[in-house]
Amino acid sequence: MSQLPAFRLCDVVLDETIGRSTPDVEHERAVAIFDLIEENSFEPIGHDGGPYRLKLSLMDSKLVLVVTTEAGGDVITHILSLTPFRRIVRDYFMICESYYEAIRSSTPSQIEAIDMGRRGIHNEGSQTLMDRLSGKIKLDFDTARRLFTLVCVLYWRG
Repeated sequence: MSQLPAFRLCDVVLDETIGRSTPDVEHERAVAIFDLIEENSFEPIGHDGGPYRLKLSLMDSKLVLVVTTEAGGDVITHILSLTPFRRIVRDYFMICESYYEAIRSSTPSQIEAIDMGRRGIHNEGSQTLMDRLSGKIKLDFDTARRLFTLVCVLYWRG
């Protein structure tokens, strides 16, 4: 049996006080959390190793990341301004609405074109998240993509 890497997330929780959203958004949340737990690289700078639990929430228009060990010991809390994400998230919401509408009524080539734009904006948000966490938490790009999806879910519900 192979050993799981120490610098990884074993649990991710979104602040439930925000409430639930549309079925599409809840599906995105569930898939992102499942994929994130299955495969991720998450290394709080200066910490000896996890695995880690992550709680994401919004507080005063800021993103709060609370990181603990699997056993519940405090590791670090980061509070990030959401200002650098506002335009990206707004654009992402607009293109997601177009995408969900296209799935119901458009041709495969139209859906593919919208999806390419959606992925591009998502990649931009993921890179912004990696940049904002630089020097605090080391992530790989796939982990940043899944976390950015969860940031969007918090926005949708917040």
